[in-house]
Amino acid sequence: MDQSPVSTEPLIRNISDTACWAAIYRARETDRPDALFRDPLARRLAGTRGEHIANTIPDGNKNLWTWVTRTYLFDRFLAEQVKEGVDMVINLAAGLDARPYRMALPSSLQWIEVDLPEILTYKEEILSGQKPVCALQRVQLDLANISARRELFDKLSKRAKRVLIVSEGFVTYLAPDEAGSLAKDLAAPPSFQRWVLDMMSPGLLKMLQKKIGSHLSQAGAPFQFGPPEGPDFLIPFGWKPLDVRSLFKTAAKLKRLPFFLRLMSFLPEPKGPQGSKFWSGICLFAGHAPRSRRTTTSCPRWYALWSATKRASRRMV
Repeated sequence: MDQSPVSTEPLIRNISDTACWAAIYRARETDRPDALFRDPLARRLAGTRGEHIANTIPDGNKNLWTWVTRTYLFDRFLAEQVKEGVDMVINLAAGLDARPYRMALPSSLQWIEVDLPEILTYKEEILSGQKPVCALQRVQLDLANISARRELFDKLSKRAKRVLIVSEGFVTYLAPDEAGSLAKDLAAPPSFQRWVLDMMSPGLLKMLQKKIGSHLSQAGAPFQFGPPEGPDFLIPFGWKPLDVRSLFKTAAKLKRLPFFLRLMSFLPEPKGPQGSKFWSGICLFAGHAPRSRRTTTSCPRWYALWSATKRASRRMV
């Protein structure tokens, strides 16, 4: 994974470069005296490539608050779920995340990182000599390989009782049908009980596609996922939204918004799907109960409606 920014190369060459891009914002937050979190490994992981992308991409240094708030909220959800008894975290498209090194996690926690061979090899080189605080395992895998990921999920599910799936900055790059397919595969193992991911509105997706879409598309990693249904999109695939936290409102509370956005933060944020609004949030989902314990209230809506119709038809007969 070459770190040298070359003027003749695309700004973002591949999906792995986006991990360097994200890491540099964690490094900049770490440098603040009032940092919301500290990631002392972030700058080494980001390298010169991450700095180059942040300084070159449109508005790269104006939207620091979005990246920092995203990291902060993922940290909060993780800490809360570990406290509630999660015994395994599966970090999909883990990139250059260093949480197993920087967060206060129990040593017994199993932490599984899944990503492409190139980025995990680079990460291991940079972090050689560093000791994680929990039981860390890295799995080199292209998550687009459906049969391979299903096999992995099945193996991991048997090693834990309560699993949290983390997919920070990953699902955004999937087409809706790909996101649905992944969600369905993750809902299958009964021990996969929670999933935390970031999501954006169709309005924000369209705006980002217009502003930086050419850089990402050239790298083969376009932003694609901003469903009109919002978090409810995942209900038919086995995941029910439990907690949705707005990046904008959280950044306002954390005093990370730029001056021109602070006044807007006092306006109420409507509930439900955000449509054309510029909205993004971090969402915690619960997997539906296993089939043997499933009830209509915990099922996807289409399944509950179908079951009710069948019961009614039987009574009429």
